[in-house]
Amino acid sequence: MEELFKIGQIINTHGIKGEVKVYPLTEDVQKFKKLKNVFVDGVERNILSVKFQKDRVILKIEGIDSMNDAETYKQKYLEIPRSAEKPLEEDTYYVTDLIGCIVYDTENVELGEIFEVLSTPNNDVYWIKEPKELLIPVLKDIVLSIDINEKKIVIKPVGQWQDEN
Repeated sequence: MEELFKIGQIINTHGIKGEVKVYPLTEDVQKFKKLKNVFVDGVERNILSVKFQKDRVILKIEGIDSMNDAETYKQKYLEIPRSAEKPLEEDTYYVTDLIGCIVYDTENVELGEIFEVLSTPNNDVYWIKEPKELLIPVLKDIVLSIDINEKKIVIKPVGQWQDEN
């Protein structure tokens, strides 16, 4: 399992004093207020200030002191250690742990690897691209078991739930 989580991506500079504009990769953007440091390019750096602008986060990060400095960090990811995350509730998983899991049905037919987890208003959806594209609604009566350590997810056979919807 990944030991560092990507929580944001630097997408631009902000102002002339080295602040960076961050696209958050976490559902809880308030998390940035609680962070004392992040890893950027594998180097741990202190966060000096946090502001919010629409759906973006503006950070002042130690060691990035000018617009030119900030420019060199565009497209870089901000990461935090897994241990810095609060424990998950039962039956909840980090998306990063789900991606790459192999999905099987109860008849042990391999359906493919999770490429992405899509978030929708009602429920998440597992997206399998190959060997055949498949979108699996993450509902208790469809997704029967998840074993992150084995990278294995078992679902109800597709015909049994696709016909119902």
